[in-house]
Amino acid sequence: MDAHSFIERIERKQAVVGIVGLGYVGLPLVITFAKKGFTLIGFDIDPSKVEKLNRGQSYIKHIPAAATSELIASKHFTPTTDYRRVNECDALLICVPTPLNKNREPDMTYIEGTARAIAPHLRAGQLIVLESTTYPGTTDELLRDILEADSKLQAGQDFFLAFSPEREDPGNTKFNTQTIPKVVGGLTPACREAAVALYQAALDRVVPVSSTRVAEMTKLLENIFRSVNIALVNELKMVCDRMQIDIWEVIEASSTKPFGFMPFYPGPGLGGHCIPIDPFYLTWKAREYEVATRFIELAGEVNTNMPHYVVERTAEALNGQRKPLNGSRILVLGAAYKKDIDDLRESPSLRVIELLQERGADVVYHDPYIPKLPVTRKYNLEMSSVDLTPGLFAKLDAAIVVTDHSSVDYQALVDGVPLIIDTRNATKKVTRNQERIHKA
Repeated sequence: MDAHSFIERIERKQAVVGIVGLGYVGLPLVITFAKKGFTLIGFDIDPSKVEKLNRGQSYIKHIPAAATSELIASKHFTPTTDYRRVNECDALLICVPTPLNKNREPDMTYIEGTARAIAPHLRAGQLIVLESTTYPGTTDELLRDILEADSKLQAGQDFFLAFSPEREDPGNTKFNTQTIPKVVGGLTPACREAAVALYQAALDRVVPVSSTRVAEMTKLLENIFRSVNIALVNELKMVCDRMQIDIWEVIEASSTKPFGFMPFYPGPGLGGHCIPIDPFYLTWKAREYEVATRFIELAGEVNTNMPHYVVERTAEALNGQRKPLNGSRILVLGAAYKKDIDDLRESPSLRVIELLQERGADVVYHDPYIPKLPVTRKYNLEMSSVDLTPGLFAKLDAAIVVTDHSSVDYQALVDGVPLIIDTRNATKKVTRNQERIHKA
């Protein structure tokens, strides 16, 4: 295995780059490498995604169809479900989901399945990089073992193996795949050198670290940091509610301090593929080393409980109007996990809807980016988005702002609906009928 010749192929743009998993992480990677002149093969087990891409269509809101149609027209990108074509790739980047199972333990099904699908088609001299967020040791234990057993090749000797955590932030207009610094750790120094060369050819900044485990832990730290601080401010929100203090005003005032403070904001629960999941990957792995991660687990408990808190606040507010939650018609605003995107992964909206229905409420939802709720690993709600009209507002007992999409006219909402439960401070600029608003 010659790192020098591999790097030369990268520098000359002769290397073929394979991306496994064409979702929120994989598709932006395809576009980024394509813009730098690389030939790419995209692999996905979902034939509908492959078909849409071959037609030049996009299935992700913040990736325009023009970008995917340009990819196909260039003839430098081929999406496929055929893993035999792995053999054509010089580098293979794995971007598949890493969810939790029903016991909130790591579900490695997608990584294991991908490893077994590509291993029979590996050849000497290839670079394999895992980008999926996971626990320290996944790359050099789980992934390595499967690849070596099924390919009869040795990692670090016959092929390069590395880990580089994805840092995608759907909807972020300030940073993209190319401009976000890329952490890279290799199984060996040569593996790291090969992976660094690949990413440096397409991204603005690459940050090498000493091992795959350091790279894996880096991503966990980033998201545990956010999880813990969001849990703190969620807990403070509940305290402030009892004290009749506006937590949003407190945060705004605290943010004027130019040092020693970083604002975090409360909400109805955590969403997205990373923050609700990543802490549990570390707590699970830490048990192997007989370490109790009580602080991290407590933060997870606080954040997981927030949908329950939102529903309780809704019930209390309705009770103040002498209405029961059971039988009330309630609008849930927003299904995506954050504003102005179409990403439903781990969205707290789904849990809020489920809890409301369990309490007997008649629930409808509105989301301009998610016209119908798909079947997910946890939910099958069979609901479609409703239009925001005066006629709808007149039939509602309450509306809960779970996701603060910019397209919503919040003043019209407050004018038309007798009770608003605002979990995102979306109604901060409302000037009329403020007495209808309850923060939660």
